[in-house]
Amino acid sequence: MKLLRGLVTVLAAVAAVFASPAWSMTVQPVVIDLTVSGRGMSQVITVENTFATPLPVELRVEELAFDDMGVKSTGKPSEDLLIFPPQALIQPGQTQTFRIQYVGDPDLKASKHYYVTVAQLPVKLPEGQSAIQILYNFQVLVSVSPAGAKPALAIQSAEVGKNGDGKPAPVLILSNPSSAHAYLSSGRLRIVQRDASGKEVFRKTLSGPEIQQTIGFGLVGANQVRRMTLPIVLPTEGGKLDVSFTPET
Repeated sequence: MKLLRGLVTVLAAVAAVFASPAWSMTVQPVVIDLTVSGRGMSQVITVENTFATPLPVELRVEELAFDDMGVKSTGKPSEDLLIFPPQALIQPGQTQTFRIQYVGDPDLKASKHYYVTVAQLPVKLPEGQSAIQILYNFQVLVSVSPAGAKPALAIQSAEVGKNGDGKPAPVLILSNPSSAHAYLSSGRLRIVQRDASGKEVFRKTLSGPEIQQTIGFGLVGANQVRRMTLPIVLPTEGGKLDVSFTPET
C-alpha cells in the first residue's frame, strides 16, 4: 500500500491534455512583461480553483538562461521577484490574486527572464488513509527589460527545412540586437515559397494573434540569435523561401 501514498507531479502541459475542467486550476496570464521602475514593475497573477476541495498553492521563482532554442531552466532560485502572498489556500470556485513585483537591479543591462511556478501543495491525509495525490504545476514566464530599451527583432535568414516528422517546413534564424527581449507574435509574418523554377507554390500571412496560436509568443532574448522551425507544412522540399516580419506600430 506504500505505493498508493506516492505523489505524482503533473506539468501544466500534461494537465491541460488529461485534466477535465472539474479537476484543474486555471492561471492567468502565462506571460508577463515587467520594467525596472514605475508602474510596470508589478503585475498580478490570478489563480482560480476549479477543484471541489480547497486548493493550497505556493509560488516559486526560478531564474532562466537563454540559448539559440529559447529559454531554459537553470534550477537557480531568484530573489529578483517579490511575490505577495507567497502561499494561499484557495476555496472551491474562488480566485486568488498574487502580486509579482521586480525588486532586482534597477540598472539592468539586458532583459532577464524567470519562471514563476504556481505549485499545488500536497494535502496531509488522515492517519491510516491512502490515496494518490496528483499535483499540478503551472509555469508563468516573467521577463524584465531595461529602462527605455526597445526590441529590434529581424529575420536573419529563412530556408526550407524539415519538421519533427521529416516534412518540409519553414526554418527561421531570428536576431534581436537589442538589450530588450522581443516576441515574434508582436508583429506580422509573411511566408512565400517558390520552387526551383521561381514559381510561387505557397503563400501565408500570419497576424500577431495567429502567430501566438500557431507558434506561441516566440520569445527572442536580448542580443540573441534564435533558430525556430515553424509548425507549418510546406507543399514541396527545396526551392526558395522568403519570409518577412513587420512589427506592430
